Amino acid sequence: MSVVALRPAEYRAPVFDLKQVVTELAGVRQRWRESQRRSTEPGGRELPSREALAHIIDSLRGVLFPMRLGPADLRQESEDFYVGHTLDSVLHALLVQVRLELQYAVRHQPYQDALGIDTDAVKLVHDFSRELPSIRGLLDADVLAAFEGDPAARSVDEVLLCYPGILAMIHHRLAHHLYVLGVPLLARIVAELAHGQTGIDIHPGASIGAGLFIDHGTGVVIGETAIIGQRVRIYQAVTLGAKSFPVDESGKPLKGQPRHPIVEDEVVIYAGATVLGRVTIGRRASIGGNVWVTHDVAAGAHITQARSQHDAVGG
Repeated sequence: MSVVALRPAEYRAPVFDLKQVVTELAGVRQRWRESQRRSTEPGGRELPSREALAHIIDSLRGVLFPMRLGPADLRQESEDFYVGHTLDSVLHALLVQVRLELQYAVRHQPYQDALGIDTDAVKLVHDFSRELPSIRGLLDADVLAAFEGDPAARSVDEVLLCYPGILAMIHHRLAHHLYVLGVPLLARIVAELAHGQTGIDIHPGASIGAGLFIDHGTGVVIGETAIIGQRVRIYQAVTLGAKSFPVDESGKPLKGQPRHPIVEDEVVIYAGATVLGRVTIGRRASIGGNVWVTHDVAAGAHITQARSQHDAVGG
């Protein structure tokens, strides 16, 4: 049996009833805007763009590590030119996104000052750019920690190119400074871009010291108010979360309250462990796999499923 293909002239495209769908979608949007007391005035894009931020962060990765994460044909003698040219372009692109967030805040939080948005946006991007050298220094410590902490790592270049924990930390180091500088929506988008790629969920508000090694990484969750010291090692499926949420008189959660763990220097948290609440894990303590922790852990202590014992050497 032969199959006869239709000639283009014989093909008739189906006709869909788009008018009704478009009208109904417009009605749904209108109801949402009214329920949220949103403006219905015509205008351009109201929110920052995930696509634009993805391009910005990819470019910043190249700025930070030009000979490893920059363009494939880059030569070392052109390194500074590439960094300068790319940085000029990317900071102007970031400025557009910062303005969008600041304008959004003014529209939806009336107490915000609408005057001086452009000046504030330029200063914010300038301050962010001045942090890039310190961010690179922190990331160097993260890469070295991963190389030294994983016997399977053959080089620091392999770590930088391949390890999801390092990709997540590049995003976090950039997102955290955006968060601190006052554009939390941009910061959250940057964090979620890494979350989608790696399965590692780090809120941009989390404060993380130098030399964090997230091994394997899938399923790691680090909450907004978590504080992590230096040279900490975390394995896959670890949660540093909140045990409970303080609420206001109407029962709604209060935003920004300290509710996540403090992890001091040189702590190791093994796969599947869950640490909840504003508890402190003392220096050089270790938390075993699949352990559930809701209380302070002394410095040098070793917590396992079966028992809790104190190591005098670490204490």
